[in-house]
Amino acid sequence: MNTYFETRNRILFLLEKHNLSIHALAINSGVAPSTIKNILYGKSQNPGIVTIKMLCDGFGISLFDFFDTEEFHSNELENI
Repeated sequence: MNTYFETRNRILFLLEKHNLSIHALAINSGVAPSTIKNILYGKSQNPGIVTIKMLCDGFGISLFDFFDTEEFHSNELENI
């Protein structure tokens, strides 16, 4: 499991699911568009939990909902 890629993919999935642009998510969440882009494009590979929580608020979901996927439930160790 690579937590960064799973987190990135989850954000991309939720953007599509909620039909939101990066700009709209930034407005909804209070996270700067540049921060969201840095996460999505690999410049920031270790987003903090507070940032993830703010993005969840922008999507209208809980942290539990964000991480409640098969990929995050995996027992695999982190690939470093």
